[in-house]
Parts: sequence; structure tokens; C-alpha cells
Amino acid sequence: MLKRIDLKDLRENVFTRIGDQWMLITAGQGEDCNTMTASWGGLGVIWGQPAATVYIRPQRYTKEFVDREEYFTLSFMPEQYKPQLAICGSKSGRDINKVKECGFTVKTGEGNAPYFAEADLVLVCRKRYAQPMDGSAMPADVLAHYYPGEDYHTMYIGQVVEAYIEG
Repeated sequence: MLKRIDLKDLRENVFTRIGDQWMLITAGQGEDCNTMTASWGGLGVIWGQPAATVYIRPQRYTKEFVDREEYFTLSFMPEQYKPQLAICGSKSGRDINKVKECGFTVKTGEGNAPYFAEADLVLVCRKRYAQPMDGSAMPADVLAHYYPGEDYHTMYIGQVVEAYIEG
């Protein structure tokens, strides 16, 4: 059961949680949502507020939901959900209902933002900024490795307005 906590009580290693264990970026309104797996992002403070930064490629269906909505969520799942995270990272919500396919239970936070009851950590974010990344400002090795198709991510900054942990 997830319980709401103060962000200052969070004791997670964000490098491990985001980079190694991955997260689900989800947006929509309640059950009408889409989600995707991500392993790029960050947590910190900007404009005097706790914030999460995420990056989404233009072809991802979830981007349409994040662009449309005022809120998005980050759901961090326990290790046993790694197969479901693999589905959410490789299948498109245009083709399948990933939430149903993975057996996730949708809950909602502020702004009716959808997240998953199976998560052990959830951050509800109010979208504050979006900016397409500029390939001309990137080093050549990054361009060659990550952007051979020039499909640059859009960076989103969300003010973290709620946090939930298992417990």
C-alpha cells in the first residue's frame, strides 16, 4: 500500500532507480492514460521547487499525453515488474493497452494524474517546462551514438507535487 510522504523524507538513490531499475512515465486522465519505460531523467531543485526532469523522443505515443496534460507521473516498480517494464519500453500504446497487458492498477494523484498501485515509489509532477533538445549543441559522439536519426528528445521539467512510497 502506497502512502504519501514529504519529499524531504525520500532516501532513494536516484541514479540506481532511474538508470538501472528504470521508471514509468505516465500521463492522461485516470484510466485514459499511456505509459512508457524510461531510464533517462533526474531529480533536483529548480525555481525553488523540487523537480523531476524526463526526456521523451518525438515518436513515443506517451509524448502526446505528456504534451496534452498538465501533470505526469513517475512510477518506480519493484524488481519483479522488470518484464512489464520491458513491455512498456518496447511496445506502443497505439497498438496495445499496456496498462491492461501488464496488469497494472491505475490510481490517481493531483490533477487526476495516473500512476500504478504496484509501484514502490511514485512522484506526481506538474509540468512546468518543455523544450526540444538541440542537436547542434550536442557533442559529436552523443549525436553518433544516440541520435543517428536526428530524433531528438524533448526535455520536460515537472514540479514534484506529491510523493508516495510503499509502506
